[in-house]
Amino acid sequence: MEHGEKHITVIDEEGNEQLFEVLFTFESEEFGKSYVLYFPVGSEEDENEEIEIHASSFIQNEEGEEGDLQPIETEEEWDMIEEMLNTFLDEQEEE
Repeated sequence: MEHGEKHITVIDEEGNEQLFEVLFTFESEEFGKSYVLYFPVGSEEDENEEIEIHASSFIQNEEGEEGDLQPIETEEEWDMIEEMLNTFLDEQEEE
């Protein structure tokens, strides 16, 4: 996982690979982590015009190349991610 990537491949607990499109990435000085928001490639909007969006933190390896996705661990992180997503979506609507 690198900042600026357009797609990532996620391997689930069963070893299945799934391709996701990156919505956006950002860094949090407060938590000292980078975050990525992403959704399945080719996913369709549901009846409420919503797409399931996933969020993870990630740490790049020493070469600045691929990194590992980590689960979000605290309510404070989820609150910050939700705020960032809402800001991102508001900006998209204005364009």
